[in-house]
Amino acid sequence: MKNVEQKSHIFFSQTVNSTLSYFMSDYQEESRLVPSANYSSQIEQFEKNLLDFIEKYNLPTSQVLVQVNERLKVFKNVDDVVERVGLEQRQRSVYISKFIAAAAAGLFDAALNYLWDETIYELRRRVAQYDLAYFYDAAVGSSSDKRKKLTTEEDLVKVNDSELIQGAYEIGLVSDLGLKHLDYVRYMRNWASAAHPNQNEITGLQLIGMLETCVIEVITLPLSNVVANIKQLLVNIKANKINPADAKRIATFFLNLPRERVNPLAEGFFGIYTQPDTQPRTRQNVRLLIPELWERLDEHTRQQFGIKYSRFIANNDQDKEKLAREFLETVSGLSYIPDGIRAAEIQAAIENLLSAHRASLNNFYNEPPFATQLKRLIGEKGKVPAEIDNEYVLCLVEVFLTNGNGVAWNAETIYYSLLDQFNPDQALIAILSFSDINISNRLQHPLCQKKFKELIKMMKDKVSMPTVKELIHEIEKYSGPLDKLTDNSAIKRKVEALQKIIES
Repeated sequence: MKNVEQKSHIFFSQTVNSTLSYFMSDYQEESRLVPSANYSSQIEQFEKNLLDFIEKYNLPTSQVLVQVNERLKVFKNVDDVVERVGLEQRQRSVYISKFIAAAAAGLFDAALNYLWDETIYELRRRVAQYDLAYFYDAAVGSSSDKRKKLTTEEDLVKVNDSELIQGAYEIGLVSDLGLKHLDYVRYMRNWASAAHPNQNEITGLQLIGMLETCVIEVITLPLSNVVANIKQLLVNIKANKINPADAKRIATFFLNLPRERVNPLAEGFFGIYTQPDTQPRTRQNVRLLIPELWERLDEHTRQQFGIKYSRFIANNDQDKEKLAREFLETVSGLSYIPDGIRAAEIQAAIENLLSAHRASLNNFYNEPPFATQLKRLIGEKGKVPAEIDNEYVLCLVEVFLTNGNGVAWNAETIYYSLLDQFNPDQALIAILSFSDINISNRLQHPLCQKKFKELIKMMKDKVSMPTVKELIHEIEKYSGPLDKLTDNSAIKRKVEALQKIIES
């Protein structure tokens, strides 16, 4: 035992010496650290000592550490990436330190895990500095059961990674491009990191590229002026009394809001209004402001407020039911209340299925019960309330495409059955789904690409419009990356022509 302890001491001493020799190597004129000329041999010696130590316990030593040349690729580029992060922020970035340490040791899967931890930590920190109620409404839905359990900053840990990123995107803390890139990093973290067992390999350039993505798109991303103004508006309506003249002035801000910010802001107002603990003065402020914003909402978002009202009825949440009706009365929106509560039940089933599907672990086991519940609500005739057609179709497309790693076999037969029930309008939504950012992000992965081609083939026989047939033809002959379909000029023209026909 003493001999083992002595060898352990020698091993750790060598580790420290190797690390010190690297960080005390050479300096450039601008005082930045660079690897010494013999760093490769030093790290090879470090690796030999480590593997010898492991081997003494008859443990596996092959396919444990990444090759030295791949590690050097990280260190040749890490300086430029990390320097993007300000000094104050760097001093709290513990997981970036762990990322570098794991990369140096040749444990790229662990490094990726640490990188994701840093990204999630920073995203939570940014969300906490924004308006939490607004974020929670965007992340999980203002009328969902989960929303009732989310109030404080401490509750952010109850929001899973997928909901966190999606909610941050909805309120403007993550860009369109950032959402796409983070979805890829999250995929790699789930299936190629130390998050759970796998045999996938990550190269040095891939690892440094993912670090750069997280640094640019989250860790150092500044708030846009629009997002900062929305944040201030939400603070003001909770802290100050707004009169009709103030509301008219604020309405000029609404006119200049980008389309992607309008709907989430209206949903934020709805969430604020229907929370039982909201101050009466704040509700009065919302009543003055929401009519000014209502005209800019798309039809689908307006229908969602009616569905949320129905969900409150279904859940016997009488306080929120009353407040939701007041909200709809304020904008003359009672016509958006569905005849029954079936639409609300289907909406809940869709949200449950997507939540199970997007979870990083056990989705293959968790999806089938929710898929079964959705099929039960839809029925044999495939009758879906028109106001949730869009959500229903996009949900089915997303789960049918898989998460990119594998098929949920026990749920797939249900997906085929429901897709087979699509009417021509639903088939058209499915065909155009590649323009939805969540679907587009999935199309980065080979398995999702294969499933999308299968989906298009299934939908082909359900439509008869010549313009739709022409669009399908363009998609089938397209040879580029499927996640870039929306950038193809020929496809873009077909989609625009089709939209004109639909609108007329």
